[in-house]
This record gives sequence, C-alpha cells and structure tokens, in this order.
Amino acid sequence: MTSIGTGYDLSVSTYSPDGRLFQVEYAGKAVDNSGTAIGLRVKDGVVLAVEKLTQSKMLVPGSNLRIQAADRHIGIATSGLLADTKHIVNRVRDEARSYRDIYGIPIPAKVMAERLGLYVQAYTSYSSVRPFGCSTLIGMVDEDGPQLYMVEPSGNFWGYHACAVGKGKQVARTELEKLKLADMTARQAIKEATRVIYTAHDEAKDKEFELELTWISDETNGRFERVPKELVAEAEAYAAESLSAEMDDDE
Repeated sequence: MTSIGTGYDLSVSTYSPDGRLFQVEYAGKAVDNSGTAIGLRVKDGVVLAVEKLTQSKMLVPGSNLRIQAADRHIGIATSGLLADTKHIVNRVRDEARSYRDIYGIPIPAKVMAERLGLYVQAYTSYSSVRPFGCSTLIGMVDEDGPQLYMVEPSGNFWGYHACAVGKGKQVARTELEKLKLADMTARQAIKEATRVIYTAHDEAKDKEFELELTWISDETNGRFERVPKELVAEAEAYAAESLSAEMDDDE
C-alpha cells in the first residue's frame, strides 16, 4: 500500500508513510473549489472581499453571507463549505464574547487567531471527527492597529498584509503582491480589492457571483461594517475600467 491512493485517507488521525494527512489535504481542496476571498491590511484599516458564487438564480440576493461580524471590531471572511464556515463564525463569536466577559476588553487579534487555530487543529487529531473544509480570514483593529490573520483547515494561522484563498487565489495573490499596502487607505483598498476579485473571477468557467465588501477603518471608528452601496458601485466601475484597459493593452 502506497501513500498515494486508498488506505491512509480513511481516518484523519492516520499518517501516510511520508507524513501526510490526506483528509486535511482534501479539506484544502474544498476551499480551492469555493469562491475567492481576500483580505487587505492597510495603514488605516482592513478590507475583506469575497466572490460569492451564485449557485442558483432562485436564491435571494444577499443570503448565505460569506463575510460576517464576530464582534464590533472583528470581521470574518470564509471560503469553503458553507455549513462549516457558519460553525467557525459561531466559534469566533463565542471566543470574543468569552474574552470580553473575563477580561473586560475586546480580544486581541493574535489571541483570536491562536484560539481559532487550536480549535481547528483539534479536528485534525481524532478519528471521530473530520477537518473543517474552510479557510478563515480574520480582519480587525486592536491596540496594535489593523490586523489580518488567516487560519487554514490544518489549524495553521498566519499574520498577513494581504492574503487570498479559494478558487482564484493564485491570480489574486499575484495582483495583491503588486500593491503598496503600507501607503494605501481603506477607501483605496476597497477599489483594489474589487479589481482583484473581478480579475480572479473566470467568466468562462465560473458561475455568476455576488461581491461582498466590508471594512474596518478610521472612517468606521474601528467598527466592522458593510461597505456603503455608493462606494461599492464606485469600486465596481473602477474594476471594470481597469479590466477594460488591460484587455486593450493585450490587444
């Protein structure tokens, strides 16, 4: 029996001979098949954006949100299995509420990422459970300023200036690496996040999508909020203009 094929993927707690946990890797594939989610940490805040693929034209617009609030200062963007993401969001809310009740202050970003990472990692350690098929972006503002973390299905968590997960992550990461995030404001980041989402979306292969945009910045007084509709419309116009200019350059 080899490490590639059946046998070693029957239990999440069984290692293959070369040290792999196949069910954790399969959970990562569930994320890669979902809509793209990105986060940008800029000088005055954090912007989260999600390409929410439309599974049916009969769905009510705005339902099954991929970005949700976990506390007044915390936004959660997810990519992967929707049912798993809802469980993760509820867990983050419980952690934020518990920390506030015990210590009387909002939970710091690193503490939140560490607690969620340990919780997710526990689901990779027992044969009676399965890993969460989702990756989570945590955007917030704490005493140290804007913060952005990403928690993987394995339980690993990392701090980022910008990150992307989901189907179009490779294209999105390439675009994000070109941005000068340290000099960018949250308003500018909204436009760039929209452009990156539209760039990563493959119209030939993917279904239609809804764009979800949220931000936490000085303009929102450090509170997590949905981006106003007029700013979304302005950002979408900017994205369309940028894509059109790129197509003209290619020709």
